[in-house]
Amino acid sequence: MLEYSVVANRVDAHGSLARTKDAEITLDTDVKGRVDAFNPAELLLAAVAACMIKGIERIAPVNHFSYRGVEVRLRGLRQDSPPFMAEITYELIIDTDEDDRKLELMHHNVRKYGTIFNTVSAATRLEGTIRRREK
Repeated sequence: MLEYSVVANRVDAHGSLARTKDAEITLDTDVKGRVDAFNPAELLLAAVAACMIKGIERIAPVNHFSYRGVEVRLRGLRQDSPPFMAEITYELIIDTDEDDRKLELMHHNVRKYGTIFNTVSAATRLEGTIRRREK
């Protein structure tokens, strides 16, 4: 089994820092919010996006899938009581000339083999589409 570790510390009433390896992320932990950092909900969405993009990086060479770029657009809906991410939707946009069959196969594999994708989809509704970037 793989193991991951992150250490997060409060800096002040306006934010915190999370560290792993040689990287750090400023966290929006200010009750009033801040525009220069990801809040917890945005971090969750970013983790789903990173998982999908990393999956494409891993799957593309195996399936001989050629592409020039990837964009993931996500939207999360939070219910208030109890606080819960009720739904996450995404649009996966790939800059590729591959045919529709290979594009759908990529979507299938991203959903099937993504660690974060599978974890989040087990806890909340996670749905989306894949499409080719328009030229």
